[in-house]
Amino acid sequence: MRGAPTILHLDMDAFYASAEQAAKPSLRGKPVIVGGLGPRGVVATASYEARVFGVHSAMAMAQARRLCPNAAFLIPRFSLYRKVSDSVMRLLHTLSPLVEPLSLDEAFVDLEAGGTEATVEAARAVGERLRTDIRAVTGLTGSVGLAGSKMLAKIGSEQAKPDGLVIIEPGTERDLLGPMSVRTLPGVGPATAETLRRAGIHTVAETREAGEAELVRLLGRAHGTSLFLMAEGRDERPVVAERDAKSISAEDTFDVDVTDRTRVQLEIARLADRCVRRLREAGRSGRTVVIKVRRYDFSTLTRSETLRGPTDDPGVVREAAARLIDSVDTTAGVRLLGVGVSGLADYTQEDLFAQAAQAAQAAQAAHEALEGAGHPPGPERPEAVGERAEEASEGAGKPRHWLPGTDVRHTEYGAGWVQGSGVGRVTVRFEEPWSRPGRVRTFAVDDPALEPSEPLPLLRPDAGPGPAPQGEAADPSPDGTADPAEGMGQGPREAEGPDGSAGAGGGPGQGPGQPVTSRP
Repeated sequence: MRGAPTILHLDMDAFYASAEQAAKPSLRGKPVIVGGLGPRGVVATASYEARVFGVHSAMAMAQARRLCPNAAFLIPRFSLYRKVSDSVMRLLHTLSPLVEPLSLDEAFVDLEAGGTEATVEAARAVGERLRTDIRAVTGLTGSVGLAGSKMLAKIGSEQAKPDGLVIIEPGTERDLLGPMSVRTLPGVGPATAETLRRAGIHTVAETREAGEAELVRLLGRAHGTSLFLMAEGRDERPVVAERDAKSISAEDTFDVDVTDRTRVQLEIARLADRCVRRLREAGRSGRTVVIKVRRYDFSTLTRSETLRGPTDDPGVVREAAARLIDSVDTTAGVRLLGVGVSGLADYTQEDLFAQAAQAAQAAQAAHEALEGAGHPPGPERPEAVGERAEEASEGAGKPRHWLPGTDVRHTEYGAGWVQGSGVGRVTVRFEEPWSRPGRVRTFAVDDPALEPSEPLPLLRPDAGPGPAPQGEAADPSPDGTADPAEGMGQGPREAEGPDGSAGAGGGPGQGPGQPVTSRP
């Protein structure tokens, strides 16, 4: 671990929800919740306005609706989020060749590898410039933590939320970590935390005081030793520019348990196709096909089959997945199905099975039958909702459902987004990221003038003014239209961190040994 703050951790603020607020002027300053909209959906991201009501990521969507019924509930739009993420990652790569993305909205950067001087002042200048550039390029905000290790830099960015910067200076690590929950340390999940709780260990300071020998006795040598070093503030993990994926998969959770055997087989065929599409997009192939089945009683099992060589052939993967599901009794009902490929490689071995062509034809026929029959929306994973919406918008015909948040274009009224639909009607608000809040209009779901469209950029293409800062309410609609939450399928800041607590303070009045905090 380096003492100087040369590791930077960036975490975009409420990324999906903030992107939706930036794209939809009528939602700025109002609670927005992005995720799976079905009964078993989960929250992907909640805006800071929604977090005031106790809504947080990974919460069941049904609970989020009870806590914040007047929020705007939207499907994820991953095509937009990926474009914004690409812009942010390009900015990070200007700082250093060592950038380790953790997700679309989070990454570590090794500033020393980029030539930044190992001083607090130099680190602060880089962090502030990055935050300014992110706002200029995307219209969104991000929080930055700077420290001598990845663990501390991540803690710093969490303390900085939202839209702040925290530097953890050398020598302050132990005092900072001491009162924090042991769950703060990397690798401490619910099971490890429970083991430590039974031993009377609740905080990082108590973990450190327990000593390495006691932690090894409780958790085993590898985990116990690693945890003791973390509690001491020592984290030797380097920033890794390339994180090689171990597997690629696709899965869906169903609103109603599926008991029909034919339906199960058709869903497996569809998931196999989606998995192979991701495999090919990544330029990879795989040797082992895996299926995942979560049954009605929440018990989960997996089955796998290793092929004679790596493949990215959809027929081969469908055939293997079909054989695997045939060995599983699903008559009592399943709530989740998944298909994955592991043992990844950069090449393929053709014609692994002589029967692959015949199996591919049969599976394709089943796949087409499924597509014709349709399938209920609302999977648990919010990404699957976005994928289905994207697939629908790419099709030649109209989507079966106009899901809230979907981008549309009307031949007369221009660009807009779906607020809700039902009983043969769809409600659309017509506005653009750089416009004032727009008007709401209602159409028949099969109106030929209304078409799905691609997301608009968050900033005006001619580099005009960007969206209003997040958390600041947009001007009321000049035409007196209804609140944006109406018609969304729902019932009639003090800025805080991701856990609902207040963001870290700071400033010139801080005493020695405290994190250095910067806010606009």
